Amino acid sequence: MKICKWLLVVVLLYSCRNEVPTLDIDVLVIGGTTSGTAAGIQAARMGAKTLIVEETSWLGGMLTAAGASGVFGNHDLPSGIWDEFREMLREHYGGAETLQTGWASDTMFEPHVGNNIFKAMAEKEARLEIIYGYWLVSVQRDGNKVSGATFCNDEGNELRVKARITIDATELGDALAMAGVAYHLGMDSRVETGESIAPLESNDIVQDLTWVAILKDYGRGANMTIEKPEDYDAELYRGCCVMDGNRTDCNLMLQYGRLPNRKYMINWPRNGNDIYLNIVEMSREQREIELQKAKNKTLGFVYYIQTRLGYRHFGLADDEFETDDRLAHVPYHREGRRLDGIVRLSYNDVHEPYKQRYPLYRTGISVGDFPVEHNNRNSPSVPSLFFHPVPSFSVPLGALIPDRVDGLIVSDKAISVTNLINGSTRLQPVALLTGQAAGVLAALSVNRRRAPREIPVRDVQQKLLEASAYIMPLYDVKPDDPHFQAIQKIAATGILKTEGEPYFRANRTWFHPDSCITTSEFFDGLNSFRYPTPIETNDTTLTLGKCMEILSSLRRNNIIEQVENDWENISSRPFEPDEPITKREIAVLLDRILNPFSRQIDHRGVLK
Repeated sequence: MKICKWLLVVVLLYSCRNEVPTLDIDVLVIGGTTSGTAAGIQAARMGAKTLIVEETSWLGGMLTAAGASGVFGNHDLPSGIWDEFREMLREHYGGAETLQTGWASDTMFEPHVGNNIFKAMAEKEARLEIIYGYWLVSVQRDGNKVSGATFCNDEGNELRVKARITIDATELGDALAMAGVAYHLGMDSRVETGESIAPLESNDIVQDLTWVAILKDYGRGANMTIEKPEDYDAELYRGCCVMDGNRTDCNLMLQYGRLPNRKYMINWPRNGNDIYLNIVEMSREQREIELQKAKNKTLGFVYYIQTRLGYRHFGLADDEFETDDRLAHVPYHREGRRLDGIVRLSYNDVHEPYKQRYPLYRTGISVGDFPVEHNNRNSPSVPSLFFHPVPSFSVPLGALIPDRVDGLIVSDKAISVTNLINGSTRLQPVALLTGQAAGVLAALSVNRRRAPREIPVRDVQQKLLEASAYIMPLYDVKPDDPHFQAIQKIAATGILKTEGEPYFRANRTWFHPDSCITTSEFFDGLNSFRYPTPIETNDTTLTLGKCMEILSSLRRNNIIEQVENDWENISSRPFEPDEPITKREIAVLLDRILNPFSRQIDHRGVLK
């Protein structure tokens, strides 16, 4: 095993030199979390010598080790590593419908299966190594550049890693804090962010966390009742089965997290096992003491389900987590520190992407479609932000890069976003895709010997597109579309606009590839991307011939013959200049003739 090989090297270095071993690698990923796993796999795929250091014995973070194996969001955005992972789940269980077991999500699976899949994916990468059982102690900086980190295990052994690029993939942003990087914590003031639904004054409140349990149905004759937990209070859980305001249905409550093979994810916010604990700035030892409260609340809820609700045959699964109490390896954190990055994604950037000062949508590197969901039922008084609607969205590349420190890339929930939009960017598929983008950025930085901030946005996006990953969250153009890349690129320029739609728990952004636009809209789109075209008020539908005329004027040569010869690769209909041209056809022509995606932009989306 590769894992054993690296651990053997560490042991030999320590025993032969009688000093703390140091590994010298290209990319260090701190945390085998949801984003850390994706980052490590992607960086290795691009040739970087990569090491993931993970405290537990599992890969996958909140998707697996934390037990949150009901996936929220991105069901209709089959992007990159998220799609790879989901397809392997479907193959394991026997089809997409086999994952639709609970009403919380269309993708429900047993945590240990997800862990095994991630480990199988990692094992295929010759340039990726993983060391388990070590936790972060400190982060090293040489001047303004992060140069590695030091870790320790429960036996007191230390491990030092020197890295060209370090990725903070921790759940709470611990590495960026240790590196002395600026960050935000808690709820932002609307005065600071301009978000009208943010509180008037900032505070340090973070979302509730949950220590997830997985229950298994052992059969009606079984009695799997656990010992009554310490400080058990049945009143904490009274009303957990109340649905739709009045109806009481305990079976429906449990079906929320039903997994394959008669198992149930216990991750229930309403009078369940969510708990408010702000442990972010605590030491590791203090966190362990405080987090026992989260374990106790979950065990109390399990006991309540077994005794008060009558499900004695539901017991803690004996084939999931290798923990003494059979609870998840780590808590499910929804929020921690948030980087002060080159840019900061806000609710406004997502809600109205074309109306902001900076077009951050042009710089997208991962996508999501979940509403703004803040679990704050157990925290101090805060505004109601439960499923606040937004369109689907892109996370900008600059949100992964510290504003003033080099050598560090940030992923998972610690990216540079406001507290509000963290309610959407924190979800598991988004974290996976953000991690994949972090891996691309890290590998390009290593290969080119450049700081992450110096890598062109378009180069990162192109590598992601080649990996069948979205940079724009287009609901109606999938990766198997023959023109997927061209449409993604042109949408990311803003020359052809998209239409956002809040839609329950699966928000959408439409490209409408088979629709048409007016000639004025085409002129406006080109001018918005600094193509010098006359301002023309023409509300007639843009035709193929008119489109050719405009593009010819920008290219300063007649392109009609060139396009006509290649038309069969662009469209399935005959080449007819007087007929209206679709957005799909416009996108392909723009990509082939002008290649506007090659025009460099900065991290704010502004043309250089």
